[in-house]
Amino acid sequence: MRLVLLGPPGAGKGTQAVHIARAYAVPRVATGDIFRDNVSGQTSLGAEAKVYMERGDLVPDDIVIRMVTDRLERDDAVNGFLLDGFPRTVPQAVALEEYLDSVGRPLDVVVRFNVPESDIVRRIVNRRVCPVDNSVYNLDYAPPKVDEVCDLCATPLQHRQDDTEEVVLRRLEEYHAKTEDLEYFYWERGLLRDVESVGPVEEVTRRTLAVLDDLDGDPVQAPS
Repeated sequence: MRLVLLGPPGAGKGTQAVHIARAYAVPRVATGDIFRDNVSGQTSLGAEAKVYMERGDLVPDDIVIRMVTDRLERDDAVNGFLLDGFPRTVPQAVALEEYLDSVGRPLDVVVRFNVPESDIVRRIVNRRVCPVDNSVYNLDYAPPKVDEVCDLCATPLQHRQDDTEEVVLRRLEEYHAKTEDLEYFYWERGLLRDVESVGPVEEVTRRTLAVLDDLDGDPVQAPS
């Protein structure tokens, strides 16, 4: 299974990515993790990215794309992968498509998680993340078994500094400005599938796996 997850901040991509990757035995490839690994590992790509990150600038597409394709060339991604947080723009999607076509491993599906924006701010403000295995929890509807501690590795959970209402509203505005064309890009290729990301985590996971098990089903309507 080779798939991309789309959805606004707070749609549950991170949570579902962990469950989907486990169900299909494929690595979850998240751009945030790739950046941190390259910078902390002092790779040449990390050094290039660090210059922009320290200035507070966006890392150019060519560096991001090289980081992603370098990660997809590892042995654990040969038979499948889940991309979480990439691509974010049509140029990135085109570059990814060209790379995957060149190695004979095209995408199988792009899953778009839908959730009312009225729920998103509350979700993100109450989100907690494990700094070790990147598991994502929500104190309202998907809390850890032990308060503020990761279920998988018992590491204290973190509240990201940018998980505030002001930042969330700004990110939502940016998301919609950038992703409408990206959604249409994947819809044109017949890859886009929708999952309603409302309700208990287990129910959303069930819906998602049902969609992935039935890729021959009806595609979504054209993005509005």
